[in-house]
Amino acid sequence: MGVLICGGGVIGASIAYFLSRRGVETTVIERTGLACAASGKSGGFLALDWCDGTPLEALARRSFALHGRLVEEIGNDWNYRPLTTYGGFIGLRPQGSAHGIDWLSNRVSVNQRLGSTETTAQVHPAKFTAAMMQAAQAQGAGLRLGRVTGVVRRGPRVAGVEVDAVVIALGPWSILAAAWLPLPAVFGLKGHSLVFDTGTRVPPEALFLEVREATGAVQTPELFPRSDGTTYVCAISSESPLPVDPAAVSPDPGAIERLERMCSAMAPLLASAKILARQACYRPVTRDGLPLIGRIPGVEGAYVATGHSVWGILNAPATGEAMADLVADGAAHSVDLSPFDPGRIPPFDPARLRGG
Repeated sequence: MGVLICGGGVIGASIAYFLSRRGVETTVIERTGLACAASGKSGGFLALDWCDGTPLEALARRSFALHGRLVEEIGNDWNYRPLTTYGGFIGLRPQGSAHGIDWLSNRVSVNQRLGSTETTAQVHPAKFTAAMMQAAQAQGAGLRLGRVTGVVRRGPRVAGVEVDAVVIALGPWSILAAAWLPLPAVFGLKGHSLVFDTGTRVPPEALFLEVREATGAVQTPELFPRSDGTTYVCAISSESPLPVDPAAVSPDPGAIERLERMCSAMAPLLASAKILARQACYRPVTRDGLPLIGRIPGVEGAYVATGHSVWGILNAPATGEAMADLVADGAAHSVDLSPFDPGRIPPFDPARLRGG
């Protein structure tokens, strides 16, 4: 059989890897470039048990384990490493840090440990996506740069692309595919981030903080030092309109300046470090907050895998494994996909894409 995957982000690359490992002829088509959107601009944070008690629990636990296994299977060119993770807040006056993290400002209070090196880890998301795609290509998968403009249907099945199956994995741009297929709506939630050149001065300790801005708005910056000598910090979400072209995504006016002020208050080291990237990306979210993973109702050979919100990097391997089983065998074996059935949400009306 042949499978076309629309989207060269971490979900598409992971599906390609697991399909190609099974010997399935697979092609990924991507408009702009691998990991050009959230898959390349996210934090790459992994957590074993932060989804416990939700429908994502089994998927997240399976995927966390797969991240560790993939290091053994295809190498570690994506800076995978375990982390200790802390929580706290940034105050207006000097605070006290219960955990004694000396590189932070004295305005930061770190008052809880959220994860250990057994339960939290990280990857460099762009490098991980590229490594998964390269491993898929080594097993026969193809990658083509181009724009998907439609899917031709012959009766109840896809036909125009001369493959046995099509997988929509376009992140928030999956909503464009609702013009061709009966898909639920996928929305884009915009987030902003900075990447600092910090060298070896920041230990492998992730931080989840809370800060109240001068306007009274409460923000929750997240900080992830990476083993390549950079430190990633993100905060400030918005519901800005999603551009049609991923290459056109840019930060909201003023958002990066606000984030830089937070970072300067967080640590003197960040206040003086060179900023390597000022960026924004859109995370794909659905109406009920759960991803869409499975068959598209009413269209034989059509599948979707998107809407992972903040857990896209974490849940990519288990999603790829389950989708490979579903496409090749007709059912997922490692994870129950029923909570993520696309049919649980009514299809989006494509007339809204045309302003009708």
